[in-house]
Amino acid sequence: MNEVWENIKSRRSIRSFREQSVSKEDLMRIAQAGAWAPTASNRQTFRFTVLQDRGEIQVLAKVVGAQLGNSAYNFYEPAALILLSNDRDNSNGLADCACALQNIFLFAHSIGVGSVWINQFKGICDAASVCKALTGMGIPENHLVWGVAALGYAAAKDPIAPPRKSVIHFAD
Repeated sequence: MNEVWENIKSRRSIRSFREQSVSKEDLMRIAQAGAWAPTASNRQTFRFTVLQDRGEIQVLAKVVGAQLGNSAYNFYEPAALILLSNDRDNSNGLADCACALQNIFLFAHSIGVGSVWINQFKGICDAASVCKALTGMGIPENHLVWGVAALGYAAAKDPIAPPRKSVIHFAD
């Protein structure tokens, strides 16, 4: 069987991570996989901001949690985060970041790193406390964070994939 196909079918969202860090080399390779994703008109206006300091991740989680009204919010306590942002004037920013996230998730899985999509930022990027935290990490003020990859080594065995629904229809 084709190894890409097997990787696609076996990747699962991981929501519980071990304490073990992901190496900077692996994080760079994972982020580079995202950078090779297609972008509309090849504009490549996205930016990947990598956080690997657990203290910084916790501080950001507190800011996000406060904005969401959830004091226990913690991004599932990952070893690292990759925040994908894009120019707010790019009408394809979300699509570009979504393609990049898929590359990130698939490549991470292929090297044994678990991942899950964190989707809370899209509605709170302009909140003053969140905006301050994001710009403090070097995310440009004219960017929106469209998605985040939480990364780390799975604390448990990957969940079994549920059966796929019948969603494919040939119109001819």
